[in-house]
Amino acid sequence: MHSCTFLVLNSALVFCLASPMPPADVDEEWKDIPDINKGLNLREGDIMMHNQRSAILGNQYRWNIPVPFELSVNLSMNYKGVILRALEQFRLKSCIDFKSRTEEDISYISVESREGCWSYVGHIVAGAQTLSIGNGCGVKGIVEHEFLHALGFWHEQSRYDRDDYVTINFKNIITGYANNFDKYSENLTTTQDTPYDYYSVMHYDKNAFSNGNGSTIITKRSEFQDVIGQRLDMSEYDTIELNKLYKCNSSISFLDHCSFDDESLCQMSVCSAADYGWQRVESVSGISVTDHTYLGKEQNGTSFFMHFSTKGRNEGDAARMESMTMTPKRDCKVQCLQFYYYHSGNESDQLNIWIREYQNEADNRGTLRLMDQIIEPPGNYWKLHHVPLNANKTFQVVFEARKGAGNSSGGFSLDDINISETECPHTWQIRDFEKVLNNSVSGTRMYSPLFYSSEGYRFQALLIFYQNYLSVYVGLVSGAYDDQLQWPCQWRQITFQILDQNPHIQKRMSSEKSFTTDPTLVSSYGRNDWDNPRNNGTRVVIGNETVYVGIFWGYRYAIMKEDLTKREFIKGGDIILLFTMQDISGLRQKNSLPCPKVTLKNLKTSFDAAVKQGPCATSDCLGIFCTSITSSLILLVCLRLLLN
Repeated sequence: MHSCTFLVLNSALVFCLASPMPPADVDEEWKDIPDINKGLNLREGDIMMHNQRSAILGNQYRWNIPVPFELSVNLSMNYKGVILRALEQFRLKSCIDFKSRTEEDISYISVESREGCWSYVGHIVAGAQTLSIGNGCGVKGIVEHEFLHALGFWHEQSRYDRDDYVTINFKNIITGYANNFDKYSENLTTTQDTPYDYYSVMHYDKNAFSNGNGSTIITKRSEFQDVIGQRLDMSEYDTIELNKLYKCNSSISFLDHCSFDDESLCQMSVCSAADYGWQRVESVSGISVTDHTYLGKEQNGTSFFMHFSTKGRNEGDAARMESMTMTPKRDCKVQCLQFYYYHSGNESDQLNIWIREYQNEADNRGTLRLMDQIIEPPGNYWKLHHVPLNANKTFQVVFEARKGAGNSSGGFSLDDINISETECPHTWQIRDFEKVLNNSVSGTRMYSPLFYSSEGYRFQALLIFYQNYLSVYVGLVSGAYDDQLQWPCQWRQITFQILDQNPHIQKRMSSEKSFTTDPTLVSSYGRNDWDNPRNNGTRVVIGNETVYVGIFWGYRYAIMKEDLTKREFIKGGDIILLFTMQDISGLRQKNSLPCPKVTLKNLKTSFDAAVKQGPCATSDCLGIFCTSITSSLILLVCLRLLLN
């Protein structure tokens, strides 16, 4: 049996001195839609035309929301999972929702694995309207592209105003394919008054249908030449146009975002027992912390973040910041709080994250539950953090900062808060990644911390540096719950994201790839790839723990190095990878999955007297310092009472 010792450089990075077993690649070559569909008789490369084609401006070509869909049995398990993840992006970014088709749904989208990736444009077929996700099409951005066709979108470069933004090189187009670059008049299509979008997931690549003599599309702004044709995710204007097309604007799963650039604090309230509480600041004296939103970027005007100083304070001094009230809308009562924090205080200082849940309209105090607690040595950098929530009714998120023992020269800073009705991922933030990238030799390996899935499977990620690209793999690791788990670990979809660190979760276009554990896979070593690592793995030492590591699976070409600059994949020198491991075995019989499990931490803390007093905006103002639009009014009332 092989053995390997991992050298832990810090809490986030683990380097391997000897590889236990070579990683296995998901056997799927990346191709864009025109290449996948080569030889198919489809309009513009991926549009199936109907005999009774007409203009799609009319409402009769729109789907009723939620849109019914059905997943064909001929789709692979992994593709089914990818399709559901793409539909979650529609729910997060737009007002479009989907539902599993029932017998009452006469018209629906039938997602099938036919040859190629294609769809009709708009709702034009009675009964089952086919949308094909064939071999090579199981990528989030391609799935979104085809669903946007079905919802009524044409390609971006076929807009009637496209000649103002791009030039079509007809001499470089394959003979017979020039009609794939036709424009549609204003009488047939609408842009919903949105600007031309080089970032649109509906835009062709610069070399689409090229005969090999050069690019077919030249952007009139050269900086976008290598941007067009992205298949990462829907762009901001894709979703704006979609919402306008369907005359709605409320997201299905998005709840709140705040970067504190507005003086209203996004309707958040702050309060403390004195005037030393959370402050909206541009910088902090004596600390090299600046706003995270525009970190490393030029900005117009001044940007802000929130800071609670523990410098010169007494142990136990605390302050709260509370979000606006939110009501869960989805059947699955699962939420994810995401924020960046900068810890510059003492290692005993605390950041407690609570939710205050209201039972009914008459309940004006709510019930507090502690969801997470950050007590750690100061890191002096912006760190991404996720907190799983399980609010069933109207709730607020409460950030409570508290001074611990010992001296402090800083405190806690917060920025770029996002709350959504989605499942939280695992986070691997690699510090100073830019330096590592520039100084690493080809083949350098970096291992993530160990993660536990919500079911109890433990896994680890592997990042390998090559000259022109990065590889990402994931493998099972023996853990504390192995005796209670199902083996082999089958039909679990593992997804990794290279995070686009745009401060607003709805505007992100992250690079994402998935693969699914297949119980039939047997390695060249004669072992089941997804069996218990104690049976098929290699004995290694990670930190001070002896564990067994299974075979790593993933993508050799996870991302090209040249693509790392196309979005905010690197911010403040750091890169962030997000991981999920989801049981999708239910998709063998159904079109949907059960609600995810929320793993709650077992935390103990005492309720501060100020916390007990209720929400900031309705607290007894005597002895409490309150700020926000609503609490300012309360403060005026309190002052009047004091004067009287």
